Amino acid sequence: MDNNVLLVSPSPHIRFKHSTTTIMLDVIIALCPALIASVILFGLRALAVIAVCVSVCVLSEWLFELICKRDVTVGDLSAVVTGIILALNLPVRIPLWQAAVGSIVAIVVVKQLFGGIGCNFANPAITARIVMVLSFSATMSDFSTKVDAISSATPLSGGEMPSYLDLFLGRHGGSLGETCALAILIGGAYLLIRHVITWHTPVVYIGTVALFSLALGEDPLAAILTGGVMFGAFFMATDYSTTPHTKWGKVVFGLGCGLITVLIRVFGSYPEGVSFAILFMNILTPYIGKWTRKKVFGGVKK
Repeated sequence: MDNNVLLVSPSPHIRFKHSTTTIMLDVIIALCPALIASVILFGLRALAVIAVCVSVCVLSEWLFELICKRDVTVGDLSAVVTGIILALNLPVRIPLWQAAVGSIVAIVVVKQLFGGIGCNFANPAITARIVMVLSFSATMSDFSTKVDAISSATPLSGGEMPSYLDLFLGRHGGSLGETCALAILIGGAYLLIRHVITWHTPVVYIGTVALFSLALGEDPLAAILTGGVMFGAFFMATDYSTTPHTKWGKVVFGLGCGLITVLIRVFGSYPEGVSFAILFMNILTPYIGKWTRKKVFGGVKK
């Protein structure tokens, strides 16, 4: 090519070193501490649940794209991420066939039927978890396994409130990936250091839960260490496809998630509201993005 030739192309002129695959690989690495903690705390059956969810998610995506004659995208690792996140949102005693059903719902119904990665309006793992809560309410609330010091019920569902240290280290009942705050923070820090996510949504989400809980007479520290607040804030409320891209949009998203989570916990019939809160805010994401989008220089704001 002649070095004197100037190539002109339409904006935006964006250069980004990360691909979908590298981003998803970073998320998988960040999920590893929570995954390892779940096996340590809940035993090898946790590994079986994770293996089923991941394998069924990957197989479902491959088969659906093959049948529909689409480009096969399992190599981008997004199905693996969905499988791990879904598994870490499930109790250890969940029947494996139910975990498989949830995985199919996540990939086929929520992701692929809307066009695949980047086209789905809601987080696949969260939506599948809600479908499972509504469909398999007994098994989805069964935390009766007792491994070492893990209690038989979650603190949010009426179990005895553990010490702050036990809450931080995950020595209490709950879903596989939500109990150990230490592991979640390690993974979240990795995502922040790698610039896969920004601080806006996680910090605002967790801060809103703490402040709003305090305002309603609840223990703010226990509020953020119990349930899925920490895991949801770092790994589900930061999904690229279903959350706002602007900085103020991320702040509004985190604020809404925090408020709805606490309202459901305190006044609702469900002990936990993280999944419902994030799904509701997923639906509002297009509007939040529109309200917080900056006007292009020289353009007309619509």
